[in-house]
Formats: sequence, C-alpha cells, structure tokens
Amino acid sequence: MAITALALSSCAPKESSAPLSIDNQLSAEEISLARFTPEVMWKMSRLGSATLSPDGKSALYTLTRYNMAENRGLTQIYLRDMASGAETALTDNQSNNSDAQWSADGKTIYFTSSRSGSTQLWQMAADGSSPKQITAIEGGIEGYGVAPSGDKLFYIKKVQAADIKSSDVHKDMDKSQARIYDDLMVRHWNYWDEGQYSHIFVADIEGGSVKNDKDILGADAAWDAPLAPYFDVAEIAWSNDGKRLAYTCKPLTGVEYAISTDSDIFIYDTEDGSTLNINKIKTAAGMRIMEFVGYDRYPVWSPDDSQLAFCSMATPGYESDKDRLFVFDFATQQMKDLTPDFDHSASNVIWKDNSTLYFLSAIEGTQQVCKVGVNDAKVDVITSGDHDIATMSIAGDECLATLMTISRDKEMYSVNLADGSLKQLSNINAHVYDNVKMGQVEKRWIKTTDGKEMLTWVILPPDFDPTKKYPTLLYCEGGPQSVVSQGWSYRWNFQLMAAQGYVVVAPNRRGCPSFGSEWREQISGDYAGQNIQDYLAAIDTVAKEPWCDTDHLGCVGASYGGYSVYYLAGNHDGRFKAFISHCGIFNFESMYGETEELFFINHDYGGNYWDKSNAVAQRSYASSPHKFVDRWDTPIMIITGEYDFRIPYTQSLQAFTAARLKGLDSRLVEFENEGHQVFKPQNSIVWNREFFGWLDKYLK
Repeated sequence: MAITALALSSCAPKESSAPLSIDNQLSAEEISLARFTPEVMWKMSRLGSATLSPDGKSALYTLTRYNMAENRGLTQIYLRDMASGAETALTDNQSNNSDAQWSADGKTIYFTSSRSGSTQLWQMAADGSSPKQITAIEGGIEGYGVAPSGDKLFYIKKVQAADIKSSDVHKDMDKSQARIYDDLMVRHWNYWDEGQYSHIFVADIEGGSVKNDKDILGADAAWDAPLAPYFDVAEIAWSNDGKRLAYTCKPLTGVEYAISTDSDIFIYDTEDGSTLNINKIKTAAGMRIMEFVGYDRYPVWSPDDSQLAFCSMATPGYESDKDRLFVFDFATQQMKDLTPDFDHSASNVIWKDNSTLYFLSAIEGTQQVCKVGVNDAKVDVITSGDHDIATMSIAGDECLATLMTISRDKEMYSVNLADGSLKQLSNINAHVYDNVKMGQVEKRWIKTTDGKEMLTWVILPPDFDPTKKYPTLLYCEGGPQSVVSQGWSYRWNFQLMAAQGYVVVAPNRRGCPSFGSEWREQISGDYAGQNIQDYLAAIDTVAKEPWCDTDHLGCVGASYGGYSVYYLAGNHDGRFKAFISHCGIFNFESMYGETEELFFINHDYGGNYWDKSNAVAQRSYASSPHKFVDRWDTPIMIITGEYDFRIPYTQSLQAFTAARLKGLDSRLVEFENEGHQVFKPQNSIVWNREFFGWLDKYLK
C-alpha cells in the first residue's frame, strides 16, 4: 500500500513508436519567476540506475525525459567515462531503450528496446556501435538477464495459464466480455486477473540469437515470477558460471495466495533441469533448516558461487517486516542471518568478495551504504548525511551510487568505501536548480505525547521571512510502514509545495521504518492510536512558531496518509481549515471486502470484521473514518484513480458522498486511466493544479 509503489503497465496505452521531440529548457518567463512549478518539474530529466563496467572505468545509466504535449516520455541509454566525465548518448529518440547491462568482459552492452515495435533484447558494442536485435519474442519481453558466461539468457514473458474470460470458457460466446472466477484473487493492484502470468524463460544464446527456450515454471503455473505487483527483475539472478538461476516465487493460488506472503528462493539447474527450494531444505532428520514463512527475495550469488545471499522477512502476512540479510552455504546447507543485531532492513545487496557484502539501509529518515562480514555478522554503516542513496554499483574498489535529497532528484556520486566520503559526479538538472529557488529543509526532533523523539522534516518556502505568517501543511505519509526520507518525489514533492508558499511538516510518525522494529510495528492494529497523536504533536509543535499561520493549517496525504486525513477530518478539534485525501481508506469493513492482498489488512487491521472475539480487529474497525463523519466540518478534496484496486476508488466515492450529504464544500477528482498513483504527465499537471487550487482557496 506504500505510495512509493512502482507503476504497472497492464492498463497503459500502447506505446507510440514515433520519435519524441525533447526540449526541456526553461522558458524566459520561468527563469524570470525563479519558481518551482509542476510545469518546471516535468522538464527535469530522470536518472535511472547507474552501473559500472567490470573494470570500473565506464558507467551505463539511463535518462527519461517527457514531452508534455504528447503526454509521454522517452528513455535513453548513456555512457560515462569515469576518468574524464565525458558522456555519450548510446541510443536516440526513436524508441525507448533501457535496462542496460554489461557483459562479463565489458565488451558488450545488452539492453531492451522498442525500436522493432515491441520490447526485445538487443546488444551493442561498448561504444554503442553495431546494435543488433537478439530476441524476437511474440508480444515482447518484460525483463531479462544474460548469464556472465554469455551463453545463456533468461527473459520474462506473459503466459496464458488459465481460462478466465467467458470467451475462453464458452467458446461459442466469443464476444462476451464477462470474467468468470471461482477463487481469489480476481484483481491485483491495477489490473484484473485474466489468466496471464509472468513466467521466466531460460534459453541459449548462439550466434547472436536465442534458441531452446524453456518456461522453467511450467506452462500451467498460475502464478508470477518475479512477484506481482512489481515484477522486479532483481528477484532473479544468474550464478557466475551461468549454470544455475536463482529466482523468487510464491507458488500459491486462490485464497492461500491472497492471505500469504510466503515467497521462497528457488534454484534452477540448467544442466539437469532440476529445481531446488532453498527455503524448504530439510535435515537428515526431516526437520527444516529454518522456518521461512514471509517474503524471501532478491537472491545474489557470491563471486565463487558457493553462497547465496537473499533478503527475508520473518513474519507471515506482514509485507513491511524487517528485511533480514541471510546467506545460504551450498556446501554445508546452512543458513546464517547476518543482521540479527542490526535493527534495520537490508536492500540492494552486493558481494564485494566471498566474505564481505555491501547493502543499502534506511536509517533515521535517510538511506545509507552499509557493510557486513559473513564470518562475524558485524554491520558497519559506511556513509552518513541527510540524503537517500537510491542505488549503488561496485566494481573492484570503485563504487558508483545515485543519491537524492528532498531538494534534488537523483545524481551520480562516487562513494569511497573506506571512509564513506561522497563526490558528486553529475548535475543532470542544472538547468532547473540554477534557475529556480528551493526552500530550506530543517531536520527537527519533536517530542511525542508519550515522551519519544520523532524525526520531522520541515520545509520552508523559498526566500523565507520569519517575520511573516505562512500557511502550513501537515503531510501524512502512506504505507503505513513507509519512511519519510530524503527522497525526491514527482508526485508528492515537498519543494513544490514550499514553492507555492506553504510550510510543509512531514513527520516520521509511528509505523515509519528506519527507527527500529518497535517504532515500525506499533502502528499495526492501532491505526487511530499513537501515530495519530504523533501527527498532532508535529503540527502542534510547529504551530508554536511565530511564522506559522495557525488560522490556515491544512492536512494532506495519500493511501494510509489518505486514511489519516479522513480520520483527522472527524478528530482534529478545529485545527485544520482544508483537507486533501488521495486514494485513502474510508470504510474499513467495505475495504476488507474490496481490496486484494488480504494478508495486508489481516496483519494491519488484526483480522476480519466478522470475528467479534478478535479484540484487536474490533478496535481497528471501531476507528474506521466513516464512523466519525458526523464530526466532519471542514472543506475536503478527494482524489482517486479508477484503476486503483489496492484501495479501490469506491472508498473515495463513499467519502465524497458523505461530504456532500453533510453539506461540506468538497470536490472529487477521479482519473479514469490511473491507479493508486498518478503517473501520466498531463494527469500530473491536472492533479497539481487541483491540489494547489484547493489549498489556495481555503488557506490563503
């Protein structure tokens, strides 16, 4: 439910193959105003992953730019010389080109491209010359990985594994558009289940073409690998000798799939075709090595292929548990937890050598590079500072990272792994930063009502004058187990809010990760409890500042943050003068019957609404926002997407109906081609215009 979830392509329109003209320079008027606006934000280039060549001398990275008039974007691949800083575009603006990967010898670059009409795998020389199409898979591929040995490939493709449409079941009714289900899940995130699942195919590469394709899940497997709804290719990894493929899978169906997070790490052997589930290995006595009942994902092979690292959550049905870092030793068949004493999650794991790993971890509202040894399981935090290191790539002693803050989108940095020092390498959006003003970001530790210290980011408007009064917004984070970090967002951008003259108060209330397990887990089963008091403590503390206009406070949020807005609308004691809820939960009972991943609400609500003996669940349902509508007395804007099946748009319709019947000033903004988030360029501009129009109307 986190609002940082990736966009899915299932309901996206067919991609245009026409060249895209990109001219994202600021106009003379925009430069003169020096103001950060939604239109200026969409003129920024978006840096993707950055990957070092095996010798560390070059780096591949992607840039995505948008054309607002055409309502679409284009991704290109670039090459950077690490010594000179020289940068070269390796692809043009005729098609989307992304997912660049080095060959093991650094002489070849593999990438996906839509230049042939569908997304296929291509290769080119390290200087971008001699591009050649490798695959010609019907319907295209959704991801890939070339084995370090260079002779094998995996690719991801949709497979029709079940008859769901009535035209498949009733062959004589070919024009019927009914869907027929006998079990859960009927839809997921932003698409209906129509019997198609993402499967992993393994094939040989011979003479620059693909042969001997094999679906390693089996044609009848009615589940996805990599996992829905994100379909992250990082959940699949080749061994260095190219003989084994590790992948994540949750081979469950129906109700069992809907209520479980039990995914496992499987090893496919290309030589004998066997598959091993390392999370289900048993000893000679028939006992499992360890119980793995939650999410197990992101396998990474050690350099000598003797060990496999992966991330693992311990709690079944809990999607936001601590991601522990485990290592499986193939010789001893033993599992080892490398982070038992480290109370934060691990991600983006990289082996430095056979006994040392690096990973990223969210720590106190930032994201840092960490190091751990296999033998001593001692974690060292390498970097520090108020930033989010989003990705990293290591080659030898070189480390290339992408780093962002609340005030700047991702840029490339070099990381000194010995002392953690950082050096900025790129300045991709200098044309924006040099011409618009950003507000100051303050890091505050605010005392909560139960005596704890809570990290809160306070973003001030540009040219802030402490002698003036400013309307102030309380930002409610989604998730609910989602950190308010130093990340840059193109949807909920704090600097964009500040640029319109608002002070933004963004607390890491109870439930936000990066402050330890106790802080994160407190919110589950207690949505209306301490975390709501944390919100109020944050806004009440900032409201004491002489520059805070306490007569013009607003409250905004999405997803769980949208729930928070609805709840506070009935429990704010007159603090706020305007609310905005995006895709929020309004009615807990109907939400239970409308959403899809039931494991989430089973864990976070405590169970279903009909179990009257479940005290935790009954407390949750008693705190449903719809039960406090009688107290609603403040203007509210409600935003939703028609393809939102995580918190279905009907939740927003219920809230809007209640607001209008209460006689409140209210507005519903519904996007027919968006899901839980708004991604499309012109929709984003409309979203921002409505968002700030509403706030300006009631807070200025």
